[in-house]
Amino acid sequence: MKRWIYALVCILSLLAAALQYNDPDPIRWIAMYGYVALLYALALTGRYRSEAIWVGLAMVVIWAATLLPGFVEWLHEGMPSITGQMKAELPHVEIVREFLGLLLCGVALWGLAQGGPIGGS
Repeated sequence: MKRWIYALVCILSLLAAALQYNDPDPIRWIAMYGYVALLYALALTGRYRSEAIWVGLAMVVIWAATLLPGFVEWLHEGMPSITGQMKAELPHVEIVREFLGLLLCGVALWGLAQGGPIGGS
């Protein structure tokens, strides 16, 4: 079961990375989602480095902290829709989407830190 979950997260992260090509800042997002995919792929093959996961989590926390004020402001505004259009015409739309993307990356990395490599279970 664990192998399927790791493979699914790896594939979904690769897909998310591929979909970032038209983002306003694609390199950062391709790198972030790609990093998550790489770590899950390495865990699948048993080449697990917990230090790399903690580095990734640190990057997520620092990056998310820069977006937190905008996310909190969006919450205070009553959480207006961020799904109306794919193009983010209002500033909070891009901030909230990026914050939630980082949250997904953080949850995936935290899950990997808790689950360990496939060979280690």
